[in-house]
Amino acid sequence: MGYFRRALPILVPLVVLGLALIWSSTDPGGLLAAFRHQVFDHYQRLAPRHYRPAPVVIVDIDDASLAKVGQWPWPRSELAALVTRLHDAGAASIAFDIVFAEPDRMAPANVLSVWSKMVPIGPLKTTLANLPDPDRVFARTIGAAGNVVTGFALLQEANGAMPARPVSTAFAGDDPRRFLHPFRGAIINLPPIAAAAAGSGSFTFIPDPDLAIRRLPLFEVLNGTIYPSLIAEALRVAQGAGTDVIKSSGASGAWSFGAHTGVVAVKIGDAVIPTDREGEIQIYYTPHEPARFLPAWKILAADFSPAAVKGKIVLIGASATGLLDLRLTPLDPVMPGVEVQAEALEQILLGEDLHRPDWAAAADWLFTLGLGLVLIFLVRAAGALWSAVAGGLAVAAACALSWYLFSAHHLLIDPVLPSLSTLAVHLSGSLMGYLGSERERRAVRDAFSQYLSPAMVAELVAHPHKLKLGGEMKEMTLLFCDIRDFTRLSERFSADPHRLTHLINRFLTPMTDVILAHAGTIDKYMGDCVMAFWNAPLDDSAHAQNAVRAALAMTEELRRLNAALEAEALAQDQPIIRLDIGIGINTGRCVVGNLGSEQRFDYSVLGDAVNLAARLEGQSKTYGVSMVMGEATQAMAPDCAALELDLIAVKGKAEAGHIYTLLGDRVLRDRPEFIRLSERNAAMLAAYRRQAWERAGSLLLECHGLARQLGCNLDRFYWLYSERIAFFEAHPPGADWDGVFVAVSK
Repeated sequence: MGYFRRALPILVPLVVLGLALIWSSTDPGGLLAAFRHQVFDHYQRLAPRHYRPAPVVIVDIDDASLAKVGQWPWPRSELAALVTRLHDAGAASIAFDIVFAEPDRMAPANVLSVWSKMVPIGPLKTTLANLPDPDRVFARTIGAAGNVVTGFALLQEANGAMPARPVSTAFAGDDPRRFLHPFRGAIINLPPIAAAAAGSGSFTFIPDPDLAIRRLPLFEVLNGTIYPSLIAEALRVAQGAGTDVIKSSGASGAWSFGAHTGVVAVKIGDAVIPTDREGEIQIYYTPHEPARFLPAWKILAADFSPAAVKGKIVLIGASATGLLDLRLTPLDPVMPGVEVQAEALEQILLGEDLHRPDWAAAADWLFTLGLGLVLIFLVRAAGALWSAVAGGLAVAAACALSWYLFSAHHLLIDPVLPSLSTLAVHLSGSLMGYLGSERERRAVRDAFSQYLSPAMVAELVAHPHKLKLGGEMKEMTLLFCDIRDFTRLSERFSADPHRLTHLINRFLTPMTDVILAHAGTIDKYMGDCVMAFWNAPLDDSAHAQNAVRAALAMTEELRRLNAALEAEALAQDQPIIRLDIGIGINTGRCVVGNLGSEQRFDYSVLGDAVNLAARLEGQSKTYGVSMVMGEATQAMAPDCAALELDLIAVKGKAEAGHIYTLLGDRVLRDRPEFIRLSERNAAMLAAYRRQAWERAGSLLLECHGLARQLGCNLDRFYWLYSERIAFFEAHPPGADWDGVFVAVSK
């Protein structure tokens, strides 16, 4: 008994800790919730939902459709023809997993605007102006069909946009707006298209912290207004139903015992769908099933069979590789978003719900409390070994029961988290403290080892308080690097996405090594793009010089990679792959720190200087150079060979600034040939800005020759100025022209 009394002060708090861990698992973004997701994901992989035909079909904008119809976005006339074909074939409803937020790029007004900037259009202006607006033609087609549902995207950032809401939503019990996911902004359809649709729904997913899509909300809230999801609207329109009904705690038949426990179910037409407290359904996935897909080009083909869509809910979406509408799911790391929507709609229509019952949390509590108390007594009566055996048997029984309930009844009962929490009985307070300290240090290393040099990681490990939420204003140098013409490269590997992934990794790895070697910090990777910054989290007085040196080293690494790719292609008798990049560098004051929320944040940077760096990278394509940097960077890194490109106001900024291209290091800068080129280039730009066109043209030819002697490829840059000079000679800009080029693209 004395042993028991000595152990009780330790064991009872640890059992309480176990119960607290179970309570914390209700946090959808917590560690235990993530562990539970992995258990249930494994269950789905072991026993996925068996595909059974349902009145749902995906009209797929796949790679074959892009090859036959043309690159995306398609003209609205093609989409109108698609709607007409589907409606005439007897589709119950037609839902677009696409938002039409911008006018058709081939609309007469858009064509007129683009052409008028390049060539005199003369009499074509009247002809183009009189052509019908394809967006309004598309809207009329949607309205005539009477069963089309348009989609929109919800955002956390407020922008004042509110989608069309054709029907109202009623509710029974508590107001569901307190439980549904809230949003503050939206990307909506053009007004004529939105007004013509029979329904409008959100296709916004709510991913878990690991970005996997496990649930789909049937309703969401935008600025206090309840909006349905895309599949909810597709189901309603297919039934010809009116008002949707949301049933929450406090409603008749909802057992909440006075507590505000959330949404219970929703009623859409004749369908009554059980949900979790936030109005979501847990998706029970099937493996990829080609039978639910119908390529879009087949709908437009002459031999299209109406039987393929008659009486079915049609979801129109994209699986084409280059369109990047891909989602991570428990069964597939790259499932098209429209397929996720279709799977959720199928399980609603087939009644094959995957559900975590309300009593599951109580079962976790009782299991943890009971097993914890049993282990306390076993530790005293039989020792640690037998208590561990008893705990292991209890965990095995819980796993077997959980698996049976999932496979036989589609219930999600967590077997592992309550069991793991009871094992805390065997931990001592000192061990817990030690592990907690080590976990904090390991989290710092894991979070930053891929983005910072080892010296910076060591500094943050030594001072973890620097990772608190917040930021500071600092002068920094930003760098963006992007692969040119990545869409074409993606299309080339559309049949083998793994090769594309391998190629991108081969590109990003040396670029990352160069940045880290030059004291830079990796902010993020965005597909084929890498963003980095200097002077944080540790101070770097030479941040501009280090960024410039890193950019030059990146071009050298790219030359080596291209040489290796060429040698491999020749050895394997395959087409040669060559990567070209654009780099934008800018220096300015930014906010840097741990930005985000208390639950999830990233060490990042924001500010106008960041946006300008991204815009400068985009302008590298315009001027035909690899690197473009702002004047602040050029002023702080005078030991590089830089050549002025222009006086430019990039998109999104009214203020103009001088921009430069980076051609080499100080060795090139000090060569007499480059000094001559720099002087002649400056004289050419000065003549151009004072409208001395003949003098500018003469200097341009001299500059072009000097650049070729140096081995600098500036053909595109000087061709651009020759075109400008020719245009302004024919169309003088006026006495008040200041020589500023206003960029209209990013």
